[in-house]
Amino acid sequence: MSKDFGRPPLAEENQDLVESRLKELLGTGGVQETLRIEWRGQPLQVEVIDMPVHMLYYNPGTHRIRAQRTHDPVRDRGLDEDAFSSDSQEYLHFLLRALPSDPSKRDPDFDALLESLRDFKQNDPGLITRDGILVNGNTRRAALKDLGESNIRVGVLPASCTWDDINRVELALQLRKDHRRDYSYINRLLAIDEQIGLGRTVADIARDFRTTARVCEQDRWILATLNDLVERSRNGGAQLRLLDFEDHQEKLKELHRRWVKESASSQEKADLMKESRLTAIVLGFSKTDVRLIEPDFTSRYLNSRLPETVRSRLPVAAPAATVAIPGLNRTVRAADPKVAEARALTDSVLRVKAVEAAGDSASLEKVAEAAKTITAVKAALEEALEPAGKDARVRKRKQAAPDRIVDACHDIDQCITDLVLSRASRSLDEEIFDEAVLKLRESLGKLAVEAARSIKEPGDGVTWLLEAGRKEDGA
Repeated sequence: MSKDFGRPPLAEENQDLVESRLKELLGTGGVQETLRIEWRGQPLQVEVIDMPVHMLYYNPGTHRIRAQRTHDPVRDRGLDEDAFSSDSQEYLHFLLRALPSDPSKRDPDFDALLESLRDFKQNDPGLITRDGILVNGNTRRAALKDLGESNIRVGVLPASCTWDDINRVELALQLRKDHRRDYSYINRLLAIDEQIGLGRTVADIARDFRTTARVCEQDRWILATLNDLVERSRNGGAQLRLLDFEDHQEKLKELHRRWVKESASSQEKADLMKESRLTAIVLGFSKTDVRLIEPDFTSRYLNSRLPETVRSRLPVAAPAATVAIPGLNRTVRAADPKVAEARALTDSVLRVKAVEAAGDSASLEKVAEAAKTITAVKAALEEALEPAGKDARVRKRKQAAPDRIVDACHDIDQCITDLVLSRASRSLDEEIFDEAVLKLRESLGKLAVEAARSIKEPGDGVTWLLEAGRKEDGA
């Protein structure tokens, strides 16, 4: 069930005004403007009327600013207690104009919308309940209010509208291809999670969000990871917020893909890589830098470069122990303590980032100490990434030649299929095919020569190649 915020103070006045203006439409005749929406699973055309800007209310449950509400915890609580008070509505007005990743700054996209409305007026109608709550068009109303406009064009929902209806209709409208201002990344994650909580299937949600079930599962994993990071960042009264991760969308998606791949062979290596990459993400490293972090990054490159003040707070990695399984007379290997060590480093970085983000609400001494720690860890990471990058380039060069052989094998396999098809249709140019095979023989001969020079202890495959080369020379 969606949260019920109750009715606003001007609900009765808005109902009367809506009813009178809908009656006026019926009396004027002619073609009237309507808005097509999805209403309880069916398409519905609703009438569009003009309403005074000052009489309408922002939707406190809108997904557009769900994550940004935590920017001011006191006013956020006020929204839950009285969503339609002047202070709560003013807070929503502020957030609708703010940059999603940093609400303390104004969003350039909002200014672009404001300029568009000033120059071209309102193109698309919003949508309201009969109580005057905006279901769609919250940002447009904020811009029109700033411009001093008197009226806003809005469609009107049926009188039986509930808060569940408001929630579903808003999502359906905002997820259309033609919407002008997308939900922020974090708000999209929250909207998907909310739909899961309402008992909807992943397949249905994926269809509504115009994505795939696999991407929805990825989004759920990322949101769970971010919620975990927020909880782990708690440091006294300071704590990070979901919106602090707004700009890390691509890095988080890549982390999930790599974690899934690594988990298939080793859960411990996957978790080691995950924690090390999260540390780099929290510290704001680029996607190309984060990509260099492998499961052995912390133990191989980072630990020796961490300052003693940071390293001394981390648990020492002890040899992996075993855990007995009751009743089976068997033991299994316990969780790798290196994972706990990597997790502790991530926790340390999260907590100092929380203090740094708290700013004025934390003491100057704590903020200064946090900044010092962050600078030290970032410097250590930058230093560790340099040899990690060099080793990655070496590994890439080492894998280049084998990868090309594999690609050639795929091409030959496709060639076999093409030969079968051409035999059926009698379309093979045999002379050109013969010339191509001679070119293949020549290339394999050159490959055999270079393999003999480069590989001192040949395996079965290289031995075959060398023998084939010798037979060709003997021929």
